[in-house]
Amino acid sequence: MGLNLRKLLKRNEFYISLVIVLLSIVIELRSGQFFTPNNLVDLLSALIVPGLFAIGAFMVIISGGIDVSFPALASLSVYATTRILTDTNYQGGILLPILMVLGFGMLLGAFNGLFIAKLKLPTMIITLGTSSVFKGIMQGVLNSTQIAKIPDGMSQFGTNALFIAKNQESGLTSRMPVAMLALLAALVIAYFILHYTMFGRGLFAIGGNEASAYRAGFNVVRIKFVLYVAVGAISSLAGLIRVCMMGQCHPTNMLGMEMMIIAGVVLGGTAITGGAGSLTGCMLGTILIVIVQNSLILLGVPTFWQGFFLGMLIIVGTGISATQVLRNSNRLTNKKAEEASR
Repeated sequence: MGLNLRKLLKRNEFYISLVIVLLSIVIELRSGQFFTPNNLVDLLSALIVPGLFAIGAFMVIISGGIDVSFPALASLSVYATTRILTDTNYQGGILLPILMVLGFGMLLGAFNGLFIAKLKLPTMIITLGTSSVFKGIMQGVLNSTQIAKIPDGMSQFGTNALFIAKNQESGLTSRMPVAMLALLAALVIAYFILHYTMFGRGLFAIGGNEASAYRAGFNVVRIKFVLYVAVGAISSLAGLIRVCMMGQCHPTNMLGMEMMIIAGVVLGGTAITGGAGSLTGCMLGTILIVIVQNSLILLGVPTFWQGFFLGMLIIVGTGISATQVLRNSNRLTNKKAEEASR
């Protein structure tokens, strides 16, 4: 019992869960609206797109990289898809848009993977560059403008609901989008891949020490390339869901989300240097970010303070990650010193 408690207290997930619970209680005491059915459904609905982005960002950080291009990649993929379908007067369902956006996302992800995996260039530098390339293609080559009327199949997918929650006091209702199933499916698949496949083990190994992973027999180049193709697909799917839920396609709507997503992943205990972290912590950190983004108004906090609080969360999350890395490094150094003195 005592050993399990000590293990629990050492896990970052425990503390992030505690913060979420305490923040939720404070908001509820202040507003009386946090735990209402419609507000909880609104929060879960707001989690879908950041949650999908976070899964991709988590896998990249686990592998020792930081991808800042996924919002631009998603924007280009979904804009190209929506533009083509709109120009051709597409009247079908959601299946074709999903297949198209996944195809575009995998292609753009392969573009990232080519430079990072094949040419072994720094992830953050390359994705900064490709982010600008993607935005340039969208705004220059495609001459992107807001598409106010998306195809009916996409619009219907965005408005379809699993169920409707109603606040009995205020009469307000909120719909749980069908798209929530996509997030749940992505979580299950990602968990299985990370814990039960050689590809998942390879990501952790590469993040811990790439040279050691190569010596252990992992195909580092292939794993990294497949990783960025997969991240491109996940990010593009998230972008499509956002457009469907909004009912319109704005080319720059998702740009700038990368810092918020990375902050959530790091807050959840993922080591910024790679090799350590959990999908549970990743989602808890993202939930905290979503709560801060969507619930400050319930506390009566002006919206311009949102950036301040998010910035503080980024600083705190990065600080926690850096402290954990330093502590592990010191522990390893002391262990080697003890072994050498024997």
